[in-house]
Amino acid sequence: MKVYTYKGCDGCRKATKWLKAQGFKFEELPIRETPPSAAELHQMLDAYDGELKRLFNIAGGDYREMKMKDRMPTLSVEEAFELLQANGNLVKRPFLLAESCSLVGFKETDWERALLQ
Repeated sequence: MKVYTYKGCDGCRKATKWLKAQGFKFEELPIRETPPSAAELHQMLDAYDGELKRLFNIAGGDYREMKMKDRMPTLSVEEAFELLQANGNLVKRPFLLAESCSLVGFKETDWERALLQ
């Protein structure tokens, strides 16, 4: 299990705390310094039925500064992945990849349903 996190992210801290409390072993990676690979982004995109916007941190400053809201409708998957890999701040976090599931953002009920059942 891998979890990409950002040290200043409350949701990331909650997610890793929850994972530890449940006894999960995981590798924590800094999302800014080591963004997810193209294969990992594809895995997440598949988990969210091709909904590209779900992979983006739409509340982030970089998203706003780069005017991503206006760019999203015409962005190809390849272009999106290039942006996400070049700028980890654009990636929605926490970004969890496990054998049984892939999840972005931390909602405890969603993580319980995906990882504990």
